[in-house]
Amino acid sequence: MIVFQAEILKFSSKGEKSGWSYIEIPRALAEQLKSDYRKSFRVRGIIDQQPVHGLALTPMGEGNFILALRASLRKKIRKEEGDIIQLELEEDTDFKMEIPEDLELCLCEEETWINQFLSLAKSHQHYFIKWINEAKTEATRTKRIALTVEAMEKQLDFGAMIRMDKARRNS
Repeated sequence: MIVFQAEILKFSSKGEKSGWSYIEIPRALAEQLKSDYRKSFRVRGIIDQQPVHGLALTPMGEGNFILALRASLRKKIRKEEGDIIQLELEEDTDFKMEIPEDLELCLCEEETWINQFLSLAKSHQHYFIKWINEAKTEATRTKRIALTVEAMEKQLDFGAMIRMDKARRNS
């Protein structure tokens, strides 16, 4: 477990990360969590006395990582950009996200769709699954599953699919 303080930062323009609130995890600290590892991985622990689990550390080059802080978490801890937070983190080896049955049924209609989904980085699989699971209505869930299937057909990752849908809605 690592214990440290960090300032909440925000990307102004960084591709699909634009607008994200995050903290930086220096290489030395990331090495204490998972040595010689340069890919995204999950952590759990406590952020400003708020228990967290399944959060992703994302590599940002030169061995440094970032930890995105969702608005819901920032609201719970009552912190925003520029604020300092206290963190206690360790690798979350128990985190598993299963493909929802309705998504799996749709993806299995074509072998290429399920194969494309499974070939994605685990982080992108998790983006799709979490996005679908967070739908508040059945209609929204159905639309998100349809977009996911279309993305697999077009061999798009999560960010590319979101951009495609946004461009479609803006035209």
